[in-house]
Amino acid sequence: MQAGGLNFADFMTAQGGYPGTPKPPLVAGREFCGIRESDGQRVMGYAQWAAFAERVAARPEVLWPVPENWTVEEGAAFPVNYFTAYFAYWKAGFIGEPQPTTGATGRVLIHAVAGGVGTAAVQIGKLLGIEMYGTSSSDEKLARVEELGLQHGINYKRRDYEVAIKDLTHGEGVDAVFEMLGGEHTAKSVRCLRDFGRVIVYGNATGQKPELDTRVLYAKGTSVHGLWLTYLSAKRELMNHAWKQLSSWTTQGHLHPVIGHVLPMEGAVEAYRLLSEGKNFGKVILKIA
Repeated sequence: MQAGGLNFADFMTAQGGYPGTPKPPLVAGREFCGIRESDGQRVMGYAQWAAFAERVAARPEVLWPVPENWTVEEGAAFPVNYFTAYFAYWKAGFIGEPQPTTGATGRVLIHAVAGGVGTAAVQIGKLLGIEMYGTSSSDEKLARVEELGLQHGINYKRRDYEVAIKDLTHGEGVDAVFEMLGGEHTAKSVRCLRDFGRVIVYGNATGQKPELDTRVLYAKGTSVHGLWLTYLSAKRELMNHAWKQLSSWTTQGHLHPVIGHVLPMEGAVEAYRLLSEGKNFGKVILKIA
């Protein structure tokens, strides 16, 4: 193992709030980059636990070759972010099926757009021709994500994003919301949708129970979908299909993991703090070797 990518799920694991977390002692980490002992090839991979260990026994179907021009840090930043973002677009209907819209350009609202999944979603959305709206806590972060292709940045500390979406879309709303906040934001995200829109829920950063009266879904035929990479990673055919497209985009130079901080393992506490306080931009990486 050479490096591991830190995810909010790891932070939730440390707090004891992640589903299925084994009892301590536990080695955390869900994605990594290192050298495969059997052939010496550089690989990046996904593991539910132990990606921050010196060695890990990984399932071969969730190991992928690291692009030749990528650093170890970029390899460690890829699996969780890009597969999650890809499957979010897939669940939203932008990949693999007709879009549930009136024929207009597809629109998506990406929460925490300056984070790891958010920056990956912007890069993929740009390739798909999606009109993207994103929330973040600072104008500086939003400006940096706009350089990646985000068209509409919303500083949620200055402006209610539900109101902003209504204004920016002239009351129509968006086709999909990538939601990982929980609490009141699940219902707020639903209210940001236009006809037949979908909220894709893949996390719960606030730690609060999602609030949603399902009766609000009736009027516009909207829906809420769950996305859990742990579950999807066991679907070999689905993962292979996603990798085929992601690797094609990567080979063409369209996808570049955004690295915000690289810290040694001795700085793990600082890494977790950056994530918990929302001070990261892109991915936080821990160097293992």
